[in-house]
Amino acid sequence: MEEVQALNLRLADVLNLNYAAALLGWDQQTYMPSGGANARAEQLATLSKLAHELFVDDDTARLIENAEAAVKDADPDSDDAALVRVIRHDFDIQTKLPTSLVTAIARETTLAHEVWAKARAENDFAGFAPTLEKIYDLMRQKAEALGYEERPYDALLDEYEPGMKTNDVETLFAGLREDLVPFVAAIFERLDHVDESLLHEQYDVDKQAEFGLAVIKQLGYDMTRGRQDKAVHPFTTGFSINDIRITTRYYPDYLPTALFGSIHETGHAMYEQGCAQKYEGTALAGGVSLGVHESQSRLWENIVGRSRGFWNHYYPALQATFPQQFGSVSVDEFYRMINAVSRSLIRVEADEVTYNLHIMLRFEMENDLLEGKLAVADAPAAWNAKMEQYMGIVPPTDAKGILQDVHWSSGLVGYFPTYSLGNFLSVQYWDQALKDVPAIPEQIEQGNFEPLLAWLRENIHQYGRKYWPQELTQRVTGEKIQTRSFVRYLKNKYTAIYDL
Repeated sequence: MEEVQALNLRLADVLNLNYAAALLGWDQQTYMPSGGANARAEQLATLSKLAHELFVDDDTARLIENAEAAVKDADPDSDDAALVRVIRHDFDIQTKLPTSLVTAIARETTLAHEVWAKARAENDFAGFAPTLEKIYDLMRQKAEALGYEERPYDALLDEYEPGMKTNDVETLFAGLREDLVPFVAAIFERLDHVDESLLHEQYDVDKQAEFGLAVIKQLGYDMTRGRQDKAVHPFTTGFSINDIRITTRYYPDYLPTALFGSIHETGHAMYEQGCAQKYEGTALAGGVSLGVHESQSRLWENIVGRSRGFWNHYYPALQATFPQQFGSVSVDEFYRMINAVSRSLIRVEADEVTYNLHIMLRFEMENDLLEGKLAVADAPAAWNAKMEQYMGIVPPTDAKGILQDVHWSSGLVGYFPTYSLGNFLSVQYWDQALKDVPAIPEQIEQGNFEPLLAWLRENIHQYGRKYWPQELTQRVTGEKIQTRSFVRYLKNKYTAIYDL
């Protein structure tokens, strides 16, 4: 429609400004010298200001109204109707945010990344605390500007998981906690049943990189439209459907970090690469929510990448890469190692069973910090107390505790619950894929990942942001998000591994 095309043309400049900002953000975390932080903060603040002003001005409002009138009688399932609906949603949010606040958040979070990275390296929470105070003050301002009916967290969560409320997350977590806590306790009684110490030997970083790159290419990551680099904290970013980049990090004394981190980010990247090309340069490009996004990364990392079938295929190649470590180790022993449960300190290295406990901790702390129930100065002690409550351990340092994640320095408050939502959805989608294509496990064992990727492309990836998260899940699985399937998957898998 002519009115929709006019709206798209207008917003192309906004998208390009946002992509340019994303490119500068990628460079900051991969190649920029730390001395460039102040200048980069101003550059990103300028781009954020320009994009926000362009998006929320009266001309954009008029074009949206014209497009809404044009699609009023159109099929609600049409691309045009979906595009206008998504743009209206974004516009209504952004018009509530003063440009001065958007600019301040962009500037402060750019500076905060370098402060956080230094504090983490030096185990210096006190050095990061004033910055964290500023960020949470900005997040409170943002929540108030956006508005909410019940909890300030609702306003921030909606940015990452449209339609989800804080109470919805609490309800899902309550149900999960009821099933998970006794199961975790039973496994904790048998931790010595699996020995994963071999994974902590020395592994040549160049060989790790070569092996990991071969894996993610075979999974389906299109390297003509992507690349992999190193970063302090792994992430995926994109500047077009045809330019989706991932990062990883390598530890010479722990094999799983880079390998499973690369597979995880590849899941994100393949989602973005699978978006329909007709959505390129429009508001429908990209993932519909971070929960759905995380479902893709966790599906590939855990359900596929930590499966016995996957390693029946890849283990001979891994043995050839590291013969000293794995030459005399069976695939069954290796499978148990990479699925070992532990009282882990680090979220990104946590096993499937305990991972969501890390998310519950962060979700609770974010709400308390946002609502003023917890002071930033008291946050490390609160973190440690929750780690002891959930995991039975206390971090020996803040670097392995409250400073481990990049998210707060980036202003991503409201983001963490989407990791658990993604875990739940990954199994829901996987179960449906097996109903539709029962041969997928056998195909994976043969190193053929195309049928699974094709199913994901057909049912999830191609739609981009066309459907809201719960609507998409309902269309794919016949029900909204639930924890039942995830709990069943965990119990079946880990009961066998730990002989419960």
